[in-house]
Amino acid sequence: MPQLTDAQLDKASLRTLALARRAALDPAARAEAAEAAAANAMEWLGGVADEVVSVFSPIGGEIATDPLVRRLREAGARVALPIVLEAGKPLLFRLWEPGTELEPSLGPGRFSIPAPPESAPAVSPDVLVVPLAGFDARGNRLGYGAGFYDRTLSLLRRAKRIEALGYAFAVQQLAAVPAEPHDERLDAIATDAGIVRPAED
Repeated sequence: MPQLTDAQLDKASLRTLALARRAALDPAARAEAAEAAAANAMEWLGGVADEVVSVFSPIGGEIATDPLVRRLREAGARVALPIVLEAGKPLLFRLWEPGTELEPSLGPGRFSIPAPPESAPAVSPDVLVVPLAGFDARGNRLGYGAGFYDRTLSLLRRAKRIEALGYAFAVQQLAAVPAEPHDERLDAIATDAGIVRPAED
């Protein structure tokens, strides 16, 4: 029986494939990749002084964001983190001041995600650094199925100009991710191998 290619798989199968590739990376490769992806992300972002940049607290096997946070702060950005309010709702963003200890917050499913305390100011990001399970060269993002970032990006893009930067290991790139009407494309994806700039249709 012939094997299916990436482009012939459904979202669930693609997610399994991309996450398996991610899980196969050893700790040394992960650390090196996180530093490289952070450098690539900063090159793509350019000047970020006084901009609000939302990053994410990695869960599971997601790429580490500490190297990126360090560079963002050095460049004068104001760093924020997303907060899950409830299923079916867009994300809220709170400012993460240097030195502020993160607290466990409700995440999707069984996850608890580190987030700024409730006393931290809510902000509207200028740049959204987005986690993902997989992505393709057209900027299609394969998430984890809850739709938080699609809803949030749709809302933010109607209100203001915002840049959405996927952030992942290069091994998570797929030949094609099926796109549905509600899916929000990324403006670019920063990986350890460089920046993926979505191809035009």
